[in-house]
Amino acid sequence: MNSMSIELNEKQFNKVSQLVYQFSGINLKAGKEALVRARLMKRLRALKMRSFEEYMSHIENDEGSRELGLMIDVMTTNKTNFFREVEHFNYLRDKILPELRKPRMKFWSAACSSGEEPFSLAILLRDEIPKIESRDVKILATDISTTMLGRACEAVYKEETLRDVPELLLRKYFIKNRKEQPPTYRVKDSVRQMIKFAWLNLMLDTWPMKGLFDVIFCRNVMIYFDKPTQQKLINRFWHFLEPGGHLFVGHSESLSSISHKFKYVRPATYRK
Repeated sequence: MNSMSIELNEKQFNKVSQLVYQFSGINLKAGKEALVRARLMKRLRALKMRSFEEYMSHIENDEGSRELGLMIDVMTTNKTNFFREVEHFNYLRDKILPELRKPRMKFWSAACSSGEEPFSLAILLRDEIPKIESRDVKILATDISTTMLGRACEAVYKEETLRDVPELLLRKYFIKNRKEQPPTYRVKDSVRQMIKFAWLNLMLDTWPMKGLFDVIFCRNVMIYFDKPTQQKLINRFWHFLEPGGHLFVGHSESLSSISHKFKYVRPATYRK
């Protein structure tokens, strides 16, 4: 199969865009045809299909419902690293945690990708909260990508992905596997047990979580949504936060053009 000869026509691109938008809220704008084609070619190769017409027919059949999830998997961008946008973690450590003196605390990483964000959060909490074992501290980590959730549950990372983790924290919270070259690092069970990983599509009409969160991280996700979807999502987060709770969004995202009740605290940081 010569992959270069397989074309994604305008009608097929529009159909893919429509399906992706309906299922995940991701807005594939015009001009993204080459990107969409390149990513979908991974699925065509996996299924040994010879055309996008064949692929689209497969998705529209009943047995293609699982494939829709796999298509969303290849469409999502999963760029992340430990302690990404470190200003958020510093603010959490210096300003939020000193005020959170209650025995129960709940955090939500709403687009956790391969786990770096919730593990960074768990490491910070273990390092900063005295006698954390005597308190009920839980992190929910959700994502739409089953592939990324699988990697997060494995909790094994290559050396280059840990470049932003201080050496002290690396020794304290990771187990180095020297048998692999280059070495890999596995997150220790004391950190892993703080986190519950679960699949969640943020576009679902209802979310299954019970209770309210003290802090929600939803960073670098809304850049893929149109304004109505962003508006709906932000207002839903409001209802899932404790009074005084914080919402962190990505530094490339802003709520300035969205109608909401949040109080602006600092760049990409909002409070209920």
